[in-house]
Amino acid sequence: MMQEKVLEFLEQRPPEWRLVASAGCVLAASFFGLRWRKRRQIQKRMEEERKRRAESERHMRRELRDFHKQNPAVDSKKILELPLLELIEKLKDDSLTPETVLYSYVEKALEVNDDLNCVTVFLTDCKEQLKNLRAERVRGPLYGVPVTIKEHVGYQGHPSTCGLVQYLDVLDKEDSVMVSVLKKQGAIVFAKTNVPQTLLCYETSNPIYGLTVNPHNRAKGAGGSSGGEGALIVAGGSILGIGTDLGGSIRLPSSFCGIPGFKPTPERMSLGGVRSCIDGMTAVPLCIGPMARDVDSLVLSMKAFWCDKMFHLDPSIPPICFNEETFSSISSLRIGYYEEDGYFQPNPGMRRVLLEAKQLLEAAGHQLVPFRPPRVNTIYEMFIKAMVGDGGRTLADKLYVYCTHQVLT
Repeated sequence: MMQEKVLEFLEQRPPEWRLVASAGCVLAASFFGLRWRKRRQIQKRMEEERKRRAESERHMRRELRDFHKQNPAVDSKKILELPLLELIEKLKDDSLTPETVLYSYVEKALEVNDDLNCVTVFLTDCKEQLKNLRAERVRGPLYGVPVTIKEHVGYQGHPSTCGLVQYLDVLDKEDSVMVSVLKKQGAIVFAKTNVPQTLLCYETSNPIYGLTVNPHNRAKGAGGSSGGEGALIVAGGSILGIGTDLGGSIRLPSSFCGIPGFKPTPERMSLGGVRSCIDGMTAVPLCIGPMARDVDSLVLSMKAFWCDKMFHLDPSIPPICFNEETFSSISSLRIGYYEEDGYFQPNPGMRRVLLEAKQLLEAAGHQLVPFRPPRVNTIYEMFIKAMVGDGGRTLADKLYVYCTHQVLT
């Protein structure tokens, strides 16, 4: 009926009208056709990445079965319970082998990933890493330690997408500086972990890999943007993880999941090979740092990271190693603290823990000085403006607008 009315209307008009209408129809059809084609191409790329992810899991399960056939007496549960410092000692005195420790963590990571969706890909060159490790004459401080890295930390042959579809076809040609340092120090990098789309979110979800949930409560988020690391570590699937932090992306997931994390001083750790989704933004520097089960693990990892390998690969990093004398000093410190900043209100639990920490520091001989940060609302506004100085155009151009992905409500 509608078609007949349109034809009748056009027949009553001059020929020019029909020409314009025909051209309009062709343009509209072309627009929607191109849009549909682009959408199909993007969907295909995401499906291919999910297949690659699934194949990496199958590969690791096959290797795990082979390992257990050859080593049926291995007690993975006891290995997973060891603190990092004790684990390293057992690896160094050969009470444990790197292979045994690696596959204990791979097995646990596969198990928890089925529940939490925290791993984006398992790195299937683990055997090659083990082989290279055995060939090293000197055992590094992280000898045989399984390590996981945040998704946008570069690893040769894999994409670093930041949760963005447009980066799926861009494979890293070489390891990032951080991964090179980890391998030099004896660590075995075995998985990459999930992130939010663009990284700029405190909930870890993206259209490629989906939503990561909190191990303590599946109805809650794991934080972001290093939420995949936080969830995997607290669930026991990793003993040491590498996250990044710009506006809380190590600190927030650590808080949400209940583990310690450390954001170093900007430009003290190399960002070589770490992808950013905000090109040219330097006002708020990104940092790379460790996440683990305990503070001792963070200290040990920072000692290992600040080494000649990092300083050689990235000359922009000050060649200053970990200062053991300053760290071990028992001199009294003058420490400032505040219970609230006048903008973000802490919940009662946060205030309680802060005051408990204050009491412990005072008992240790330190002086605690209360203060209130000035104009936090102004600082926050400046932070947001610095992050999106182009009005958010760079981010908007990179977002995939043709899909939905799961978020917590």
